Amino acid sequence: MHLMCLGVIWVGWSPFAVAVAVSLYFFRMLAITGFYHRYFSHKTFKTCRAMQFIFAVLGASAAQRGPLWWASHHRHHHIHSDKETDAHSPKQHGFFWSHMGWFMSNENFPPKFQRIPDLLKYRELVWLDRFDAMVPVTLAAGLYGLGELLHSYAPSLNTNGPQLVVWGFFISTVLLYHATYTVNSLAHQIGKRRYKTNDDSRNSLLLALITCGEGWHNNHYRFPGSARQGFYWWEIDMTYYFLKLLSSLGIIWDLRVVPAELKNSRLTDKS
Repeated sequence: MHLMCLGVIWVGWSPFAVAVAVSLYFFRMLAITGFYHRYFSHKTFKTCRAMQFIFAVLGASAAQRGPLWWASHHRHHHIHSDKETDAHSPKQHGFFWSHMGWFMSNENFPPKFQRIPDLLKYRELVWLDRFDAMVPVTLAAGLYGLGELLHSYAPSLNTNGPQLVVWGFFISTVLLYHATYTVNSLAHQIGKRRYKTNDDSRNSLLLALITCGEGWHNNHYRFPGSARQGFYWWEIDMTYYFLKLLSSLGIIWDLRVVPAELKNSRLTDKS
């Protein structure tokens, strides 16, 4: 994936290709944060079974494995956060391993099925998790087809199939990878701790901006069941705003929010 980004040397760039890359970065970031994380991992809202599958497909487009794998490892992480048994703790295993080494190991390749009994009953999710690579491959193929159509019918955009694949898929996905990985690595090392939790989670505005709200990591560990991770109005949480929009449209419902007594019992750790 990283090497394919060098294809930009041959395909060049265009404003349209860059716009597609940026759009797909944020769209798929919201799918990871809103669906893979806040829904499948933490069940912070409810939806119907059909939309649940659509959410899973959208999350899979980010090429970060399937929903069962993602949710099972994340739930395991919360149980063991920053302990020796936490697969991606920078405190225990160092920056590189926590950032991206852990998921390339044979030990962490299978899903942890014991963590997700609630999800295993949906056969369509089990099927998607087994064949999750089909979704990003389909996205890349679609980008190539779109680029070739635009090359023929909208030449003023100065794009083509290979250019859209390099920018819209490879560059966008690699940027999405590393932004997501910062929640495992940097969000346990930089920022402020409002709450004293049993881990090293921290709040960072910078990480919140590039991850659509996931940078409020210490808040999240204070109450993982909240659909909102930016607890206060000044804590920008694009994922929560997105979920509120879906709720207003009736697509999801019963968004869980942090209880006031937990939110206001801060105080503790100023490091």
